[in-house]
Amino acid sequence: MSKTTSIVLVGVGGQGILLASQIIARAAIASGHDVKTNEVHGMAQRGGSVVAQVRYGEHVYSPLVPEGTAQVLASMERIEALRFAGYLAPDGLAVVSSQAIIPVTVSSGQAAYPADVEDRLRATFTRLAWIDAIGVAEKLCDSRVANVIILGALSTALPLSRECWSEAIAQCVKPAYRELNMRAFEEGKTLVESARTSIA
Repeated sequence: MSKTTSIVLVGVGGQGILLASQIIARAAIASGHDVKTNEVHGMAQRGGSVVAQVRYGEHVYSPLVPEGTAQVLASMERIEALRFAGYLAPDGLAVVSSQAIIPVTVSSGQAAYPADVEDRLRATFTRLAWIDAIGVAEKLCDSRVANVIILGALSTALPLSRECWSEAIAQCVKPAYRELNMRAFEEGKTLVESARTSIA
C-alpha cells in the first residue's frame, strides 16, 4: 500500500465525472487506503471541460496528479482524452468513450472537430480501451449510466475488489438505481476483460 495510485477523469459538464470520482474514492477508502481528490468544474454548465483527480495509497499528501504519472486516464468524451493525455504514465491505461460532444466553437463555425480522433488516440496511447459507453448504456435502457460503464472498464487496471466497488456504488447511488449501476459497472469491466474492446 506504499505506492500512490493516481486516476484522472475528464469529460464535459453533465457526463457524471464527479459522481464517478466519488465512487472511485469510496472504493479506495473501503479498501483501507488514504484518499485525496481534486475537482475542476470549469465551465461545466456550458459544456466545458470537467476534470477530477483521485489519488490513493497508504499516505497521500496531495490531491494533484503530476503530469505523466496517472495509472489511468478515463475520458467520457473523445477529444477530452487528447486534451489531457499528458497526465497518463507511459504504461498507463486510457479508457475512452467514443462519444463526441460538439463544442460551441465548432457549432458556431469557429473551429473544426477532427475526423480522425480514434486514429489520434491510438497513436497517442500505448494502452487504449476504446468503448461505446453510450451504446452499452442505451442497451441497459438508461444513457446516464455511461459513466459507470467507464468505471467498470477502468477498474480492470486497479487492484480494488468487487466488494469495494459494490459498497462504493451503494454509498453514492440512490437505492432504486443501485442494481442498474452495478450491471453497468459489470458491463464495462467485461468489455475490457473479454477483449471485445481492443487494448492496443
